[in-house]
Amino acid sequence: MSESWFYKWRERPPTARQRRRAALDAKVAEVFADSGGTPWTYGSPRVHAELRDQGWVVSENTVAASMARQHLVARPRRRGHWLTRPDKRADPIVDLILRHFDADLIDVKWCSDLTEIPTGEGKLYLATVLDLASRRLPGFAIGEHHDAELAANALKMAAAVRGGDVTGVIFHTDEGSDYTADLFAKTCKALRVTQSQGRVGSALDNAAAESFNSTLEFELLSKDRFATTHAARETEAA
Repeated sequence: MSESWFYKWRERPPTARQRRRAALDAKVAEVFADSGGTPWTYGSPRVHAELRDQGWVVSENTVAASMARQHLVARPRRRGHWLTRPDKRADPIVDLILRHFDADLIDVKWCSDLTEIPTGEGKLYLATVLDLASRRLPGFAIGEHHDAELAANALKMAAAVRGGDVTGVIFHTDEGSDYTADLFAKTCKALRVTQSQGRVGSALDNAAAESFNSTLEFELLSKDRFATTHAARETEAA
């Protein structure tokens, strides 16, 4: 290699590919920092989703490679504390979802689960209703008791937010006693919602709701402990 060629190679301007790679690295680092900037922040799937929302056309593997180059590592998730209390019933509810956690239109498939919110004044419980088309929450409820009333209140809020008429919506849950209780069944019947339930002990049968709660616990509850139940209620409502 000649000396003149070496200096020419060293001083050449960056290629389009190198410029894109540098821009991607900067954006990945920015999204990672915005999510908390510590080892408990976004992993590559969440960074990738954020970039896609911002208009980037990039694969998750490319985002993962960028994070690896920059030594951006998310904290491993803790194992969850499951709240499901199985309940036996003479007429088990059929699984109408069969792990197909998607929908072309809103108000076709909803799923629900409960999770625990620790505070300095004791535990609260959060019941959520997730629309499988929009991946947004039309309803939720927070209470001091992990029971069918809490689950029913979340469903009632979702119905109210959607205008009151949710006839025919498939409402998928696990087989916990909160969702097999008569009170919850009567709420579904009154709203003309069709119940669907996964199998006992199979988290994958309600994976979308489980995943939402896992993300909530990982990105919010693992970082800060609420001093009061009022603070927890205000944050969840926001």
